Amino acid sequence: MTQQAHYSVLLKESVAALVTDPNGLYVDGTFGRGGHSRAILEQLSEKGCLLAFDKDPQACAVGDALAVEDKRFHMVHDSFVNLEHQLQSFNSSGEQNFLTGVLLDLGVSSPQLDQPERGFSFLHDGPLDMRMDCSKGQTAAQWLSSADEEDIAFVLKEYGEERFARRMARAVVSRRQQQAITTTLQFANIVSEANPKWEKGKHPATRAFQAVRIFINSELDDLITTLEKSLTLLVPGGRMAVISFHSLEDRIVKRFFRDQSRGKQFPAGVPVTEAMLEKSMKIIGKAVRPGGDELQENIRSRSATLRVAEKL
Repeated sequence: MTQQAHYSVLLKESVAALVTDPNGLYVDGTFGRGGHSRAILEQLSEKGCLLAFDKDPQACAVGDALAVEDKRFHMVHDSFVNLEHQLQSFNSSGEQNFLTGVLLDLGVSSPQLDQPERGFSFLHDGPLDMRMDCSKGQTAAQWLSSADEEDIAFVLKEYGEERFARRMARAVVSRRQQQAITTTLQFANIVSEANPKWEKGKHPATRAFQAVRIFINSELDDLITTLEKSLTLLVPGGRMAVISFHSLEDRIVKRFFRDQSRGKQFPAGVPVTEAMLEKSMKIIGKAVRPGGDELQENIRSRSATLRVAEKL
């Protein structure tokens, strides 16, 4: 099987928007194969520092090698949701706000999709795993083997926006009574057969796989928590740059940035000064999406959206 090289989506746009102080302390929330991290390091001075996170042991191995090459870089095998704890040793000033910028590149990397043993792909048969960190937590197969039909339907509807979630959940429960569901193609075939209509150009199992992956890895909950923690840790003028790949993620980021830039809401007709609003962020530019050249190089970037906001 031919594997697609990992492509760092919206690389120039995200790094240009993120790095405002070459002497600052930055976080790359998903190292992947290091494209964004290397580009950030190119913009930093000798005093600058970059801390990268990833739950994937394979990504961390690449990051560890980079840390040997560049002393300004530090690799952490952990979820970005734990950035506050991991950053404590870098807070030399002891101040609450000490972080200059946070980049979150959400979703699944090409190496993860292209390795059948990771269980992310409905196109190649492999163990039904789907864990970003394959060293801990329950696999998708383990969850599907015991989850209630109602819970499966909820996950498919809530995290995959799947119209036929109930039909698919019923099919999963019915099939597992006959045979254990342990591989990606088993699961893909079950939900595909239960899907009477799907979007043109998409595989009928696309939304179901997205939903289970998001649930298994607590992706949306971790995103919400990380946005809130990052805002607290950023210095005034520090920025958050977030690249999302589906509407659920992008909706969370868009609403968070919007709410923080609006500040407190008051009843209509109440006299309000700008100071009373207590705005905490300002949105930087409009949402950015890949251009034609990038799409030609990497079709998987077609759903990416970059949003940037700055702490006031």
